[in-house]
Amino acid sequence: MPSLPKSKSQPFLKVAALLAVGATLIPPAASAGEVAQHHETMQERQVCTPDVLRLCRSLVPDRQAITDCLNANSERLSPACHEVMAQRQ
Repeated sequence: MPSLPKSKSQPFLKVAALLAVGATLIPPAASAGEVAQHHETMQERQVCTPDVLRLCRSLVPDRQAITDCLNANSERLSPACHEVMAQRQ
């Protein structure tokens, strides 16, 4: 399949990455008897999107790998994303 020129594929790739990042930061549904400790808001997901794309892009869409990556790079996170990740622990 022919690929699009970079200028035409760039918006699609950005949207796809943002959707994958958003899905990554959404916690999996709790199983019976479990209570989720924290449900992220759309704003919290958006706050960490630039950090995910900057530090963990190659791991998208692996939710656990991205979470581990953000935790491992906590000193490099933006202040807002650092706060979101601290609340998740």
